[in-house]
Amino acid sequence: MVSRICKKTAFVLALLSTALAASAARADEEFPFGFEMTLDAARMPGSKRIPSLDIGDNGEVVLELWCKGGKGQFSVAGNTIIFVPGAMETRNCPPERAQADDDLLAALADVATWRRQGDSITLTGSKTLRFRLNTN
Repeated sequence: MVSRICKKTAFVLALLSTALAASAARADEEFPFGFEMTLDAARMPGSKRIPSLDIGDNGEVVLELWCKGGKGQFSVAGNTIIFVPGAMETRNCPPERAQADDDLLAALADVATWRRQGDSITLTGSKTLRFRLNTN
């Protein structure tokens, strides 16, 4: 009798751990709606900023780039992604930072696929952009 209870308990625990592992794996595969992520890049000389995207639950995005800021929209279906930039606020900044912002916006607009591995998000198009989720 005790042996049978132990076997059933072990089976239930194994089933629960499998379900939890599958749930965690699915969470790692989902697009990070509702999160902020930061570009995996070094700071530009003379600036403390690193571009970040604050992604809302419906794909709306608030962008803070090296110099400019604005809004946009992500649409995601499976591993396919489309980014549509909105109006950007031009701020007083050196030409090299403004150009870097324009280049980053163009690369985001050209993104076609995405992949998530833990807290790392990779957006792929003409350029590969890597972001880190801000999870703290």
